[in-house]
Amino acid sequence: MADGQATRPLNDRTKYMWHPMSSPMLTHNQTPLIIERGAGVNIWDADGNKYFDAMSGLWCVNVGHCRPEIRTAITDQLDQLEYHNSFLNMTHSKAVELAARITGLLAEDDMQRVFFSSGGSDAVESALKIARLYWRIQGKAERTKFIALENCYHGMHFGGTALNGTAISRTAFGPTVADCYHVATPNLYRNPWTSDAEELGEICAQQLERQIIAQNPATVAAFIAEPVQGIGGVIVPPANYWPRVREICDKYGILLISDEVVTGFGRSGAMSGARGWGVKPDIMCLAKGLTSGYIPMGATAVNSRIAQLFESTPPPQGLLLHGYTYSGHPVAAAAGLASLDIVEREDLPGNARIVGDHMLNGLMELRDYAHVGDIRGKGLMAAIELVEDRKTKAPLAPTSQFGNQIAAICRENGALVRAVGSLLIFSPPLVSTTQDIDILINALKVAFETVDAKLGAAMA
Repeated sequence: MADGQATRPLNDRTKYMWHPMSSPMLTHNQTPLIIERGAGVNIWDADGNKYFDAMSGLWCVNVGHCRPEIRTAITDQLDQLEYHNSFLNMTHSKAVELAARITGLLAEDDMQRVFFSSGGSDAVESALKIARLYWRIQGKAERTKFIALENCYHGMHFGGTALNGTAISRTAFGPTVADCYHVATPNLYRNPWTSDAEELGEICAQQLERQIIAQNPATVAAFIAEPVQGIGGVIVPPANYWPRVREICDKYGILLISDEVVTGFGRSGAMSGARGWGVKPDIMCLAKGLTSGYIPMGATAVNSRIAQLFESTPPPQGLLLHGYTYSGHPVAAAAGLASLDIVEREDLPGNARIVGDHMLNGLMELRDYAHVGDIRGKGLMAAIELVEDRKTKAPLAPTSQFGNQIAAICRENGALVRAVGSLLIFSPPLVSTTQDIDILINALKVAFETVDAKLGAAMA
């Protein structure tokens, strides 16, 4: 359907939709890509064009599109109970089962109790409130401060926005929540200190410790970080960084919050991202891989240290005055149970490690193209950082369309990738095979060859 007949009836109505992270002024005259269906690792647009979904929707369709097991779980639950709240000491069987399932999968991380919400931003907001209340219960209400990493992303609620590590995400809605501070990200490609990974891990850990001391440890509630930064550029920290962070948090009695919204349930090659570094956090924020995006759901898991305090503290001190209408939604919980069945049965964390290595090796074949600065990844999450000059690492100009051009040509060649400024980000479904990844790599090779040829012709 190259003439676009299928999309024409829809195009007249696209002007009514306000897209996330976008400007209506920029999108008003642009026809969006309208996705109509999916199956496995592939999606099709309204004109019948097929793409390898190298974005997993948005980091989330871990088990692949339209799995019959999850569809059946959803429809069966709709036939039994479509909704009930979890307030007032009420619940339903699927939420109970899912909470037990999550704590079972995360038992190695010492997660003991789960609070349900509607998505990743909710999960982070819940973690921040739990952390502050944890200290207030103990008579340490002055522990209100949070420390996060530069370039991090922790969602779109006001708490998460205040923690986000890029100024543009905070200033647009400022003033945000007070008492949030940032320290250097252990980015081996871009840092002012060293090219040695272990040395960088130690330097950045010391940066955290200095910030804690500067703020007064008795006023710091928690340090929050993604085990591998996602939208911030798939920044993979040195192996010694997270263990050192855990040591420092323990030294000053500070809670460690692991934002596992992207890494949770297999994406980084382990059931949790923190586990990949051999670290047990105090709180985990979970979402995307929990239901593989089939139904929106988030969860905040806490360890025995926190669970036992709340379980032994009567109201009003131990009362968590926080909750969502859709906390533990029955249909979402049913989808979550079915999704996690697949994660375990098919060992998707293991597949992410194996196929992720293949993806990273394939991406390395692109390292000699003129604008490829850095290639990095862990499991089935990876990024190419584009630069203006490889020797100086000068970033692309903010107005550059290089990344968007690469993404557009990839789309023409059957792979849907995400371009964000100077980054190309890849997060395929965890059920992807090496053959699927080869489709992505081949599309990227064609894209870089094409764009480089155009640039060369323009310069000539």
